[in-house]
Formats: sequence, structure tokens, C-alpha cells
Amino acid sequence: MKAPRTLSQRALNRALLERQMLLRRRKRSVTETIEHLVGMQAQVPLAPYVGLWSRLYRFRPDELATMIEDRTAVRGSLMRATLHLTTARDYVALRPVLQDVLERSFAGSVFRRQLDGVDLDELRARGRELVADEPRTRAELGPLLGERYPEHDLDSLAYAVTYLDPIVQVPPRGVWGTTGPPRWTTVQAWTGRTLEPPSIETVVLRYLAAFGPASAADVRAWSGLAGLKEVMEGLRPRLRTFRDERGRELFDVPDGRLPSADVPAPVRFLPEFDNTTLSHADRSRVLPAEHHPRVFASRDWRLVLVDGFARALWRTPRERGRIVLEIEPLERIAKADRAAVAEEGVRLVAFLTDGASDADIRFR
Repeated sequence: MKAPRTLSQRALNRALLERQMLLRRRKRSVTETIEHLVGMQAQVPLAPYVGLWSRLYRFRPDELATMIEDRTAVRGSLMRATLHLTTARDYVALRPVLQDVLERSFAGSVFRRQLDGVDLDELRARGRELVADEPRTRAELGPLLGERYPEHDLDSLAYAVTYLDPIVQVPPRGVWGTTGPPRWTTVQAWTGRTLEPPSIETVVLRYLAAFGPASAADVRAWSGLAGLKEVMEGLRPRLRTFRDERGRELFDVPDGRLPSADVPAPVRFLPEFDNTTLSHADRSRVLPAEHHPRVFASRDWRLVLVDGFARALWRTPRERGRIVLEIEPLERIAKADRAAVAEEGVRLVAFLTDGASDADIRFR
């Protein structure tokens, strides 16, 4: 039997960038892109806009804003029990698969410890009624639940509902150019859709198409799911396998693209907590290990990719009412690469400011 092909770290980097649409901007719809990526990290409400700008040719913020307002895209808790932006049809397909992740996360939280003696099924049913009646913030939901559970912590009551039930945030939260408190309602009340039967195999195959080749540990790091070794073994006849340089087995869909390790990778600005950097157990595929301490200490993980790897952090403070783009290198960046970072930075500022031409780019 032929031994699996070994893929270098650089080859895995280029495969990830290709599948994450970061080697070149694509002419694809926002719907196709979000679904291909299996959702986008969205606890920072406007992060997906920058993520889509980095991936799509001539992306306009109103393309996503319209989807959120017309309820074809939603923001709710999914992978790793964190907020993600998905299409509405993907949310009802993904959420049943990830329900156990949300339940385990809540079971280990301080909120659960403050609800001893509460029937969680009864609490969830009451919570669903309240948020289906009208979207509510947790601050509004807690006191209403407290009427039935007066001896328990109001925040914990509200968090139980928003953790455990298929709840989504509604506009104006997440809409470009607007702001508002996070209000929640059920996905059925908001979109008219009901949850689909869970299919973990389908979710794993979609992950591999967007993030592979990858190990079972990688799928677990992305999703939070347990028991994945058995799932991967069941899928093995439908997959191809590789090894990384440390000998770990990697699985992949048969048609997953594997570009040359030498293909050029342009400068890309990633938004807060982009899944490109969060979806493998070994993050050195895109984030060199020597930079982990500084990046992990960063509050928002806004990374600049240079030659495919994270080489700098970026932030956009305001001075006298205008955005300044600050670049904090994580290592020495060559002069030509600094010029490329600055050029892409000018385009980023123009996107963030609706066309401003006087971008102030500063390297720290």
C-alpha cells in the first residue's frame, strides 16, 4: 500500500489560503462565500465585512447588510459556542450538530452553577416564548424570567436561554453603518425556518473543503465537537489522506485544491478572530509559533498576512475624527513587503471610510 504523501507546512498554508479565498479575490456572491466558509466569526459585529472585503472582488458592505436586514443571514452561537455569521439556511443545518457543544459550554459556566434547582427545559420553554413574542436583550429577558424564578440570578437565567436555544441576534446589530444592543429572538420566529436533522458527516466534509487537509484534532478545534475520531474513520472511504511533517494523519475531500507551496500569497488583512487563524489545533499553519505569545495577548487578533503567514497586528484608532491604520510588526518585515502592506492598508482604509483617499498608515 502506497504511503500517504507528506505535505510541508508551507504547502498546508497555501492550501488553507486557497480554500479561504485569500490567494486572490473571487467573483462570488456573499451567500456562496459565507456558506463555503461554513460561517464567519462574528462576536465583533462588523468583522465579517472586513473578512469578505479581503476575499471578494469589489465587495460592498450593503451586500451583507441587506442579507442581515432581509433575514437571509443571521448571527448566532455555533462553533466553539461563539457567535458566527451564517446564512439562515446554514444556521438551521449547523445548529443541531453543534447543540452538544453549546450544552457542554453552558454546563461548565458560572451561569449554570447559579441555577441549581431550576428545570432547564422549563426555563428554555419560557425563554423561547418571551423572545419569540419580541426580540429582547439579555437585560430585558432576565427580569421577565425572574418573575417565575425570583430566587435565581437574572443574568444566569437569560444566558441559559441564549446559550441553549437556537437564538439569533437581530438588526440593527451587525448592520454596517449602524449600531444597537444585542437583541435576541428564535431562529424560527425570525426566519420562519425550523431546525434540520443533524448530519455531523456533512459538517465535517464542509469543514475539510474550506480548511483541509486536516486532522480529527483540527476539526475538534474548529467546532468544539467530541467523538470525531469515529466520525473520521466512518468517512475514511470517501476521503484522501496525507501526512504533515510531524507524521500526523490529515484527511481531505477528494477534490480539495492543493496549490504549489511556491505560489505567491498577497498581503491580506484579517478581521478580529478570523476563522483562518482559529480552526486548527496547530495554528502554525498560518500563525508562526514564535508569535503566539504576542498574538494570544492581543485583545482582538487582527492579523496581517505577509507571504501567507501572520507577520503583524493591525488596529484603527481615531485621531481628530479620522481613522489611523497602525501596523505593529511581529518580526522584521522586508522593505518591499512593508510597501505591499501599506498599499493594501490604503485600500482597507478606503473600504472602512467609504472611499477616503488620505489614509494615514503608521508602522509602530
